[in-house]
Amino acid sequence: MGRRPTKAADNPFCKARIEAAQYNEKLYSKEWAGEYLGVSASSLSDYELGYTKIIPPEVVIKMASLYNAPELENYYCTELCPLGCNMQKVSVEDLDRISVRAISAFRKLAKNRELFLDIVEDGVISEDEMGDLKRILSYLDELERLTQDLKVWVRKNL
Repeated sequence: MGRRPTKAADNPFCKARIEAAQYNEKLYSKEWAGEYLGVSASSLSDYELGYTKIIPPEVVIKMASLYNAPELENYYCTELCPLGCNMQKVSVEDLDRISVRAISAFRKLAKNRELFLDIVEDGVISEDEMGDLKRILSYLDELERLTQDLKVWVRKNL
């Protein structure tokens, strides 16, 4: 049997297991991984093939730990859990990319700090201030994404 999955190759759970198998060869085996995760090999296969849409959260947490892939928790919450569909999706990038993006976001926020104060100081958001406020909120959303990206990087690398 080959070590490269074909049908499940694009599935994040499968990708994480195969990537982790580079450091722990036992993870090439769905039987071994399933045993560690407390699920059958066929259940793990169903998760990786996307046949099972509801994966128990405790299994995803174990996968994230076993595979050193904290991004799986975010994937689960943003893609599979109906409660998390509005959460920020993380991207797994190198620290230098995250840092450059963070500095850019800080710069945008700094440039708009006075504008934000002008908008909120009277406690009323007028119609003509809405566009500026939405733009400032998009910068804050960007900063939130960066924060989550950095947290995933730290958990994955330290």
